[in-house]
Amino acid sequence: MKTLRQIYELSVRECKIFLHNPIYGFCLVVFPIAVMFFFTTVLGEGSPLEMPVGIVDLDNTSTTRSLIRRLDGLQNSRVVAYYLSPAEARRAIQENEIYGFLYFPKGTTQKLLSGRQPKISYYYSNTTMVAGSMLFRDLKTVATLGSAAVGQATMRAKGFTDRQIQTFLQPIAIDLHQLNNPTGDYNNYISTVMVPGIFMLFILLLTAYALGTELKFKHSKELVHMGGDRIWVSLVGKLLPHTLIWLTLTFAYSYYVFGILDFPHQGGTLKIVVLNVLMVLSAQGFGIFAFGLLPSLRMSMSVCSLWAVLSISMAGSAFPTIGMDPPLQALAWLFPLRHYYMFYQMCVLNGYGFLDAWWHVAALVAFILLPMPLMSKLKNAMLTYVYIP
Repeated sequence: MKTLRQIYELSVRECKIFLHNPIYGFCLVVFPIAVMFFFTTVLGEGSPLEMPVGIVDLDNTSTTRSLIRRLDGLQNSRVVAYYLSPAEARRAIQENEIYGFLYFPKGTTQKLLSGRQPKISYYYSNTTMVAGSMLFRDLKTVATLGSAAVGQATMRAKGFTDRQIQTFLQPIAIDLHQLNNPTGDYNNYISTVMVPGIFMLFILLLTAYALGTELKFKHSKELVHMGGDRIWVSLVGKLLPHTLIWLTLTFAYSYYVFGILDFPHQGGTLKIVVLNVLMVLSAQGFGIFAFGLLPSLRMSMSVCSLWAVLSISMAGSAFPTIGMDPPLQALAWLFPLRHYYMFYQMCVLNGYGFLDAWWHVAALVAFILLPMPLMSKLKNAMLTYVYIP
């Protein structure tokens, strides 16, 4: 009972700190909510639409103009400019006016009709990978349609049936079935990793900041004494308001994306709840560990920010971890977001059981327990260390 009272008093003390320090209000409430709505709104269409492309048409015939209209009619591309030379169009790509361009050299139609295989070139910027890959698909489709249209007309003139023409032009028909995200919606898999990743960044930084400011403002001894000289009681009481706020935010975000936006989630509600709890507690555990390892406000926050930013790349959502070098694959296990992503992908998105992802569950629990070996060092730092700016 005494321990519960101490935790309550420490939590009330922390809430008073919230009221006097506006950083907590912005980083605990304003910024996370802004990030949540920013990503889900920016990707609200599912994928980028009508990305600007240019045309270099030195042939200027009805055939090339027909191909340009087909490109402009595709969902992801919009023809916004015509250029007199490839060099001019390339300069427009470098100045971010367009993402790519289609180049028809002079004599394209004549060679196409005579079967001499003209070269239709398309250039695209892969600086932005999503825009580059989607434009590549559209530009390649239009280039392929040009030769297919001429081949179709030639074969009809020779008396081939439509079935024979289809077999010749497309000998293999692709029947594509995208599991769990059939529409290829970028919002479904980018927002579910980026937003929790940024949440974890805030959790790591605020955990280190909350402990570091105790040293900075010379309140660390009071913190330890209010916990009955038991450092774990002091930590639980101080960080309990943080934990409750972050759990509220993560549950609200999960309800927003899975309940309102209807993101795919075959795993059910229980797995989402467990995932959110593990995410918040593992991030706080790593933040305490970083401060216990380096009991300095500046150094611990630097370590936390570096680890959180790297974790977005190491999680495997943007670039698959299995394609990384073996040392990086091993390093990925040291990032909580990697295990969050794997648990989400296996249990929430695909509906597998807890046992299928037990390694990642165990890793998240290990991050929660990570500060345990440093408790004595952390207590000593709170009682004896002097803050150095």
